[in-house]
Amino acid sequence: MGALVLPNAQADASPNKPAGPDAPPSVVPRPTDWTTLAGHTSLTRHTRILIDPRTASATTLPGGRAELPGPARQSVRGLATQLRTELKQVTGITPRVTGDRRRPAAGDIVLTLTDRGGLGAEGYRFDSRGPIRIEAASTHGLFYGTRTLLQLLRATEGSHRTLPRATATDRPTQRIRMVHLDAGRKYWRIPYLENLIRRMGDQKLNTLLLHLSESEGFRLNSPRFPGLADPAHSYSRADIEHLKAFAARQHVQLMPGLELPGHATAISETFGIGFGSGPNPCTGAHTHSHLTPDWIIDMTSEKAVAKSKEIVAEFAGWFDAPLFSIGAEEVPGQLARCPRVQDHLASAPDVSTLGDLLNRYINTLDGVVTSHGKRTAVYNGSEHLAAPQQRVRPGVVFLTWEGTDAEPAVPGHDEIAIGPFYNTPNNYHHLYPDEPWMYDGWAPSTAPDMLGSGVTNWADYNFWADDGYFEQHLAGPRAILADRAWNGSPTPDTLAAFRARAARVGDPAGTTPAPVPPRVEGRPSHHWTFDDAPYPSGWTYAGSPGNTLFAEDVAGGLHGTSYIIDNPTPVPGVRGRAWRFDSDRDGVGFGGLDVAEPWTVSVRVRATSRTADQVLLSSKAGALKLMQHGTGRVGFTRFGEADHSFGHTLPLDRWTRLTWVAMPGHTVLYADGVRVGAVDASLPLPLRSIGTEKAGLRGDLDDLITWDEALSPAEAARLK
Repeated sequence: MGALVLPNAQADASPNKPAGPDAPPSVVPRPTDWTTLAGHTSLTRHTRILIDPRTASATTLPGGRAELPGPARQSVRGLATQLRTELKQVTGITPRVTGDRRRPAAGDIVLTLTDRGGLGAEGYRFDSRGPIRIEAASTHGLFYGTRTLLQLLRATEGSHRTLPRATATDRPTQRIRMVHLDAGRKYWRIPYLENLIRRMGDQKLNTLLLHLSESEGFRLNSPRFPGLADPAHSYSRADIEHLKAFAARQHVQLMPGLELPGHATAISETFGIGFGSGPNPCTGAHTHSHLTPDWIIDMTSEKAVAKSKEIVAEFAGWFDAPLFSIGAEEVPGQLARCPRVQDHLASAPDVSTLGDLLNRYINTLDGVVTSHGKRTAVYNGSEHLAAPQQRVRPGVVFLTWEGTDAEPAVPGHDEIAIGPFYNTPNNYHHLYPDEPWMYDGWAPSTAPDMLGSGVTNWADYNFWADDGYFEQHLAGPRAILADRAWNGSPTPDTLAAFRARAARVGDPAGTTPAPVPPRVEGRPSHHWTFDDAPYPSGWTYAGSPGNTLFAEDVAGGLHGTSYIIDNPTPVPGVRGRAWRFDSDRDGVGFGGLDVAEPWTVSVRVRATSRTADQVLLSSKAGALKLMQHGTGRVGFTRFGEADHSFGHTLPLDRWTRLTWVAMPGHTVLYADGVRVGAVDASLPLPLRSIGTEKAGLRGDLDDLITWDEALSPAEAARLK
């Protein structure tokens, strides 16, 4: 995806906002119309869940039907049964589900489908003055009312059985409230996706866009296309059916996304349908400099278009969400200079420009998508290409990723705004959602052609990162998006107060703890040799020669890659290959989670020049330094706290083995096996990346090893 400029950050301080009795309830997102009354209502061991037997099997009344977010698939009885389980998890009480609604008692929960009051597809009424009453026109709305109930209970101290007496009529500001995951470059484990879907449903986010193909990988495994997807790193039809059923119980639509015709090396090379294939191929001069022409499917080829239609038709049948994304952006303008393209434009009567060619391709695939009862979504970008003969069909939805504004930007098309909410956590793009601006400055658009907004995660150059690496960047912006896209009114408190509210609410019932990687004992936890190695199975190398170099982890599974430009250069190392770094933008993305002390890091380095600051390993929390800012010595930094230096300066133009050994509150440095300094401080081992965007290495790197333990002085002395 292309670069964009984020909005200017606003200070996380709003001194005039209330923090007293009128502060919002502990619910994320805030209800749009909420009145707090005196007193509390309590659940007891006699609490029942009451449903109307006449609508127990229903999902929606006429007033609750809408194209978006799509139909509810959970019945009232199914929701009541689910709520019973969730209440037991939160309160220890197991209510009885009954159709006897004649005499609801205080503390009972009454779920009612009703067309009264224009609640729409997702709105609900909530009343906790006696019996807790939740009314809606669909089980989408009933579900969201029960999320409000459960959050209020979770935020209550003690037994979690009381909630404030209150009334509310709650409706969303935007129809689509989306989380977007790059599942083409990175394979996400199903337990993480289940946790994400639970959290989304709890925060009234209704659409998970799984971007399932990229130049580096294809993540849907169909027997119709053997070899396209690696079974160990993709989702089978059974996996998708499981996720769809799971998501339906959380009222989340599972929206698929493929990437055609660009970002498609994995597809092009599998079927031989890229612009670099066949006679008279396009060349590197006709695409982005860091990629090959097979990055783009050949839109001039009948075979390639037919295969594209076949792929879309197959996977459109796997999903039941109302939207299906085909990507369709970042087609390079220089492709128009390729002779193959020029010959086709000269001979085809319905296209005269590259823009026509792309729009015709989009419309062709739109015909496949609409034949499955869905609407096509594309990323914006095609509107910038001149297209005098072909216009993208008006039913196509644009995912607008450019710029900083959330207002509609593509006339004649519905849109979903994703641009201001990019998360691309690598040291090349370095894009993170601006949380203060999102909370205090952003006003969600209510224009008729703005369907909603989505927080977007891209896994560029973190292909093998830990799921938790992204979650630590996504959780905050996701909660803010949920709050603002549901309740578009001005925020009533500070961002710090919102974060405190979200923390009080916590995770929904059933969320499984993130797996804690076991500490490796008796051997290295990671080892990067920087020797030549192919990408692992399931990933396709899409770069032009010299780009996105692969750093294999021969001890663990935390492989890395360099970035788009200013790549390191392979050179002879002490053994095998080393990588030469000569720019701040030279770096390697790992996406690992920090490792608490004790730990050991050892590396061979040959520095070639001195700069003010040179980082070996970095993370959000801190960095190991080859040259510390202010001293020029080897050291480490806890960002926002302190810089630490050892009494050792790295020599130039010769190989040195540096070894850091850290224990809580104490770190020792060795050079060529000799103890050269110690500092009474420590930090967790940073494993996000080699280098940072402003403090890269200058020199050669070889044989980088980590241990999840503090090596003994004798063991460290042997590292020379």
